[in-house]
Amino acid sequence: MAPSFDWWVKEKYRGTPVIVKMENPNWSISELSSPEDDEFAEARKGRKGKNAKQITWVLLLKAHRAAGCLTYLASATARLSAAVRRRIAAGRMDSDSGESPTLPRRFYTCIKIFLWLSILLLAFEIAAYLKGWHVSPPDLHSFKFPSSFGVRSLFDSIYASWLSFRAKFIAPLLQFLANACVVLFLVQSADRFILCVGCFWIRFKGIKPVAKAIADDLEAGKYFPMVLIQMPMCNEKEVACILKVYQQSIAAVCNLDWPKSNLLIQVLDDSDDPTTQALIGEEVKKWKQSGVQIIYRHRIIRDGYKAGNLKSAMHCSYVKDYEFVAIFDADFQPTPDFLKLTVPHFKGNDELALVQARWSFINKDENLLTRLQNINLCFHFEVEQQVNGVFINFFGFNGTAGVWRIKALEDSGGWLERTTVEDMDIAVRAHLKGWKFIFLNDVECQCELPESYEAYRKQQHRWHSGPMQLFRLCLPDIIRSKIAFWKKANLIFLFFLLRKLILPFYSFTLFCIILPMTMFVPEAELPAWVVCYIPATMSFLNILPSPRSFPFIVPYLLFENTMSVTKFNAMISGLFKLGSAYEWVVTKKSGRSSEGDLLSLSELKHQRGGSAPELNSITKELATLPKKEPKKKHNRIYRKELTLAFLLLTAAARSLLSAQGLHFYFLLFQGISFLLVGLDLIGEQIE
Repeated sequence: MAPSFDWWVKEKYRGTPVIVKMENPNWSISELSSPEDDEFAEARKGRKGKNAKQITWVLLLKAHRAAGCLTYLASATARLSAAVRRRIAAGRMDSDSGESPTLPRRFYTCIKIFLWLSILLLAFEIAAYLKGWHVSPPDLHSFKFPSSFGVRSLFDSIYASWLSFRAKFIAPLLQFLANACVVLFLVQSADRFILCVGCFWIRFKGIKPVAKAIADDLEAGKYFPMVLIQMPMCNEKEVACILKVYQQSIAAVCNLDWPKSNLLIQVLDDSDDPTTQALIGEEVKKWKQSGVQIIYRHRIIRDGYKAGNLKSAMHCSYVKDYEFVAIFDADFQPTPDFLKLTVPHFKGNDELALVQARWSFINKDENLLTRLQNINLCFHFEVEQQVNGVFINFFGFNGTAGVWRIKALEDSGGWLERTTVEDMDIAVRAHLKGWKFIFLNDVECQCELPESYEAYRKQQHRWHSGPMQLFRLCLPDIIRSKIAFWKKANLIFLFFLLRKLILPFYSFTLFCIILPMTMFVPEAELPAWVVCYIPATMSFLNILPSPRSFPFIVPYLLFENTMSVTKFNAMISGLFKLGSAYEWVVTKKSGRSSEGDLLSLSELKHQRGGSAPELNSITKELATLPKKEPKKKHNRIYRKELTLAFLLLTAAARSLLSAQGLHFYFLLFQGISFLLVGLDLIGEQIE
């Protein structure tokens, strides 16, 4: 039976009413629901046909969305082009930032050599391709080369010699290096996978550290030992609206819910700016007048950076009266119950040296750079720190948001200024003495992430050069220590070699040097699972602790490879004491949410019956202080990243001649990632 088309001419149902608003330059479509929609809902179910008006409106709606997308892309492209032009016109290079030039210059020269070599080989390969030379390695020996004289035969002879030379000498060496890096890559990936399995097991079993019998103890709620708070600072004068970084941190610490008689706060100011010293001193004075036990300390001789500052403070005579010390950097804001959640874990656990809390970030959604940092640090805390804390009672101290037993600090030798990672140094020495650590994943302390690529780059340089300095210094002590053999092996092979040395080494060497070179030496090859599948799987595992960041999984994978150049440079400088291995640069803070945080803290203090510094008085005093011309911020051009961008893009162009699709896309997007980072377009943009 022929289908009936009576519905086409019926008057009752005429489709969804639509109003088209035409407003120059944009127009939009609005749908109006009618009372008949519900009545005919059942009749419309199962019908596959649509009338002409519906099809027209659907097409118009899709065209409108496409036009909106094109407009957005055009606008974004225009803004990006303008930023690139400004960056190039300004001409501020990374060499202007005050870093030690020796090692970066040598490193940059090596990368430039690879770039020029790749450009030369690309031109050579294109010329050969245009002449019809499509010789694969297996056909090389049976191919007949022309013997006539002239320019053409000279080129053919040179190219044939190059094919033979690279197949006999270059390809075996490059393949050996590639295979070695792949093995390291697989070992590191297995370690990462095991950590993720451990984290899953902790979640599945609900394992977490619990204070021993504190809830059922007759003295519950009365365990308030003497606690010392240390707040190391150095030139913390970044302004956010009215208030400053140091004010929100001091306010947060002064509002900790702990008996005043059992709490002493040391503000350890290493600033060399008189205005900053005066501001911090005045802030301490106000809180002292409100009844808080707080002391301002400023060193005349500022040796040893943060370690020297903490060491000097521990030499005060009154420190002997305190049992524990909590450390908070200048941008950290603990919650009022921080000590009540951490200190009870020490009761009845005399072997416990450290209770470390997790960091949370005020500005994690500020820009793409902070989002990518958040992915890394969420994995670090929830997977690495938590798994190591639960299963082996050891992990690297994060330098802040932690509570130490003072006896353990003294037993381990105290703070030493020999490296730029004093926190990792004291943790390793305490572990060698047999002390145990606890990580609390459910106790958070708010802080800030660096918002500019320059600040993040310097922070990562310090975080990756310091462990290599420490490894050189600690290796004899680890071997001679009396801890169990498996703990020694964990320290040497997993903690230092695999996670601090091998990771940046293979990441840079494999994906930034060897992979591009295999495009010009096709006899050596990297399989697709090394280039794409395993890295994608590892990125997926890394992003699991921060599921909201899944849309950024591809930028995260590319950015991690991009950062490998900085981490590799830092690792080499720390291992061999080169260049800026001992350079300490304070990470810049922006004071995000400072006014709102301090207002809430002031209200809390008022509710508890105390008095806190008034915002109006602080604002007036800031206005009366002599205004010092602030140092201007600039976006810079990073030469190493730019050079590697051109190297990868050149290799991507070469891969087209070999029809290597997957390798082409990886090299293309990785090259674009290096290009964006090299032009400083990923973090904070200074207009």
